[in-house]
Amino acid sequence: MPFIVAFLFAYIVWLVLTAGSSGLLWSTEELVAGLIFAAIVGYATRDVVGENSTRFLNPVKWLLGIAYAPVLFWGMVKANFDVAYRVITGKIRPGIVRVPVDLENDAQYTILSNSITLTPGTLTVEADPEEKALYVHWINVPKGLERPESSEPVAGPFEKWARRLGR
Repeated sequence: MPFIVAFLFAYIVWLVLTAGSSGLLWSTEELVAGLIFAAIVGYATRDVVGENSTRFLNPVKWLLGIAYAPVLFWGMVKANFDVAYRVITGKIRPGIVRVPVDLENDAQYTILSNSITLTPGTLTVEADPEEKALYVHWINVPKGLERPESSEPVAGPFEKWARRLGR
């Protein structure tokens, strides 16, 4: 089952990326090449997808992922302007902060860690599920937030979305 899910996901991504490149939706060669590459990717990633592979087939998760994209994009836009301001003015106070989180599984930690890392000015250095915390390098740690009591100052709405998407 993990192979089939990985194969289907890779093939759908292939179809989306190649749609309309030959005038029609897809040429026969594109469909066949997509099958070959999706089979290779499916085989290579079957262990990564693992036991919870059916989660990738849930249409609700797909809709939630689509709904999350603008939230993540807006966070990235705001962070880009903040980093540009800090580069121009030189007003930085870098540091690594321990960010407490309330997450339940590895998928949620991965979603939140990647979301934080994708926003400029932050980098997730360590995820520690035993401590229920992330360690994040932050370009400008405001005074008093060296040990935040929640993830809100660092992650904004990302933790809430990670909980929804990673169930």
